[in-house]
Amino acid sequence: MLVHLAIHNYAIVEQLDLELRSGMTAITGETGAGKSIMLDALGLTLGDRADSGVVRPGSDKADILATFDLADIAEARDWLAERDLGDDEQVILRRVITAEGRSRGYINGTPCPQADLRELGELLIDIHSQHEHQSLLKTDTHRRLLDEYAGCADLARQVQLAAQRWRQTQQALDKANSSSDEQQARLQLLTYQLEELEALSLGDNELKELEQQQRELSNAESLLAGCQQVIDLCADSDAGNVLSALNTSLNRLGGFQSNSPALNEAANLLASAQIQVEEAIGELHRFLDHFEADPQRLQDIEERLSLIYQLARKHKVHPDELLSLQQQLLNEVESLNANDQAGEHLQEELDAYARHYQSKAAELSQLRSQAASSLSSAVDEQMQRLGMPGGCFSVHLSAHESTDPHPNGAERVEFLVSTNPGQPAKPLAKVASGGELSRISLAIQVITAQTSRVPTLVFDEVDVGIGGPTAEVVGQLLRQLGARGQVLTVTHLPQVAAQSHQQLFVYKQRTAHSTQSAVRELSHDERIEEVARMLGGIDLTEASLAHARQMVGSANH
Repeated sequence: MLVHLAIHNYAIVEQLDLELRSGMTAITGETGAGKSIMLDALGLTLGDRADSGVVRPGSDKADILATFDLADIAEARDWLAERDLGDDEQVILRRVITAEGRSRGYINGTPCPQADLRELGELLIDIHSQHEHQSLLKTDTHRRLLDEYAGCADLARQVQLAAQRWRQTQQALDKANSSSDEQQARLQLLTYQLEELEALSLGDNELKELEQQQRELSNAESLLAGCQQVIDLCADSDAGNVLSALNTSLNRLGGFQSNSPALNEAANLLASAQIQVEEAIGELHRFLDHFEADPQRLQDIEERLSLIYQLARKHKVHPDELLSLQQQLLNEVESLNANDQAGEHLQEELDAYARHYQSKAAELSQLRSQAASSLSSAVDEQMQRLGMPGGCFSVHLSAHESTDPHPNGAERVEFLVSTNPGQPAKPLAKVASGGELSRISLAIQVITAQTSRVPTLVFDEVDVGIGGPTAEVVGQLLRQLGARGQVLTVTHLPQVAAQSHQQLFVYKQRTAHSTQSAVRELSHDERIEEVARMLGGIDLTEASLAHARQMVGSANH
């Protein structure tokens, strides 16, 4: 709940420090004294928009600080812990607005965006006024209040999670399916290309060997003639040959009787050369013996090479890269086949999530339907007490247009109201009277108070346009709400103020050069005087004081 509010240089407030307690607190004072200024300033700490016009004239900035006790608000403590903004049972929200119009927000001293103040604020306090931005005009609030009243808030979160998982899976499946046609076309092309390459069945070193054989066979005649010529020069020429010359040279050197190392080395080298020439001649003879200048073989090799080169040109790669290309295409085919299997798996997951969602959503729909009828009757009854005889309230459930899993469940939840007999029920946002809207809000809050997650409720002039017995009922209902948490209400009615547990009096302090708004808590006797003033005007009479004393006294019994 809100335990402290400090306002500095905001509007006509120079400095204000308020300690607030649980129960119902009435905020009273003369018209124009600045009663709503407190709530407007509080709204800034909760993320409301602000401009430089809120800064007190002559000041460089307005500074508002609100401290909340989180002992009974586990959801707010979890919110802070998730963002490393604190883990104790208090939180301080602060808003600073400069005279130039700049605005800064803080949570426990840490700078934060305005959206974070707003999100956390929705867990701490609910402000009901005659303005369009109040939470009761939002269908999200309608759904939340109904789910809390039905005791199915946890089930609603399960439905939301199931719908989110379904949607994420659907998006993944859509992404996979969106390219399935292209993938199928690609798979067909890859399969055809692989079949060509597999039919080619190219060996690891086949291309190199084929090119070597092709060169040899295409030059067979000159190759054979050249080999024979070398043999002739080395061994078979009658006019002289290499072996004959080597033998003659060795014999000539061997005829010398000399121990010269140089001559011995020369003889050894000539002997080695003779051996190598003889081996070379042997290799040439073996080549000639086994070489077949087969024209058909040459044609076969050239056709095989032509097919290899043709496929290489088709794929725009070097012939040496055909084998690596074949492996690359195979890997891609396997990947596309795996994508098909992943798509099937995604479809199975999607179907499972849909079944889970449908089960949870059907359970939630049943609880909502039962609670909608009960809540409608209960709020109807309170409306009659709050000066709207013949008014009608209903919780309308309608199916979503799409049959896809929806995070909010299978139906929309909307509060409809008719404030006069014979008028059709309309959404709350279209109710013309702000006062009626505030009283309807009060009726709903009274009914849902025991299940609401928000411990602090603020009502800004919910008594506009009412009086007499209805005003007393409003006061009783607000006091009833205050019994389970904290209620702050700005009121002009003594019947409402008398019901409060404590009362704050807002007044203006005037000097020759300035006017300031101030607030103080009234003692018991001061409360009686203030209620008497609200009953009978500035001049207090014994009758008005007695009446006020009786009103305050009966409220406390």
